[in-house]
Amino acid sequence: MSSTDRDPVKVDLTMLRAWPLPEPGGSKRSRGEVVVVGGAGRSPGAALLAGRAALRVGAGRLTLAVGESTVAEVAVVLPECGVVPLSEGRGGSVRGRSIAAAAADLRSADAVLLGPGLDDIRETASMLRRLRAVAGRDTTVVLDAYALGALAGSPNRGRSRRRILTPNSEEAAVLLGRRLRDERADLLEIARRYRAVVSCHGVVADPDGRLYLLDDGGPGLGTSGSGDALAGAIAGLAARGCTPAQAAVWGTYLHMAAGVSLARTIAPLGFLASEIVDRLPRELDAVEQSDAD
Repeated sequence: MSSTDRDPVKVDLTMLRAWPLPEPGGSKRSRGEVVVVGGAGRSPGAALLAGRAALRVGAGRLTLAVGESTVAEVAVVLPECGVVPLSEGRGGSVRGRSIAAAAADLRSADAVLLGPGLDDIRETASMLRRLRAVAGRDTTVVLDAYALGALAGSPNRGRSRRRILTPNSEEAAVLLGRRLRDERADLLEIARRYRAVVSCHGVVADPDGRLYLLDDGGPGLGTSGSGDALAGAIAGLAARGCTPAQAAVWGTYLHMAAGVSLARTIAPLGFLASEIVDRLPRELDAVEQSDAD
């Protein structure tokens, strides 16, 4: 099927109302478990942002597997999470083999997000290979940041049938092996090549050939940590039981809507990724309340 065989789907409130999220259960376990793997010594905040975003969209349990030098601080800053210390090299980068310390959590996770705050491509590639052997077949694996560079060139490996990629334009070009020429067609090519749902700048591509189009949310979303917030929101929705496509579409919409709201209440530029994260529950409620109305 060519990329033109299916008309793109415009994502708006009407479309989301027709595609409701799974009903939340009454316990934290029923809303799923997320494991975020990242947080090297120089960038623990990326894993924190992603983890908070996962909780803000309703995930039930969160574990952060982060560099051992940051564990105490992470546990204090986000007391709602469990923590797993990962060993680090001399420069503070997380060692790939250290993911074994989180093996039990990874096996039981409903969604795993790999990438936020990692800063060594070789160690991340080693970590990704080991994750493939540990994560369950029904676990949704979300790859962001350095994990995308580690994935490039090995598209079809891995046990998981549920994979989501969250590249920016530069990372999409790395996955494709060339500069982007036609964003929609190129993202569909990435989705098919890597057998993954792809979310990039307001476009979600499904390997089945379907495209979902969203507003871009404004320039304020182009801020440090914004991508971590997006990836965490998508992982949280996946943990709640969404399919990869639904998690990516809803997560991308909520991220966009948070940007629009913050541009209106603060300013078009200058709001922070942490404020995006804190806005997510309100945007989620706004969609679901509109359904009730």
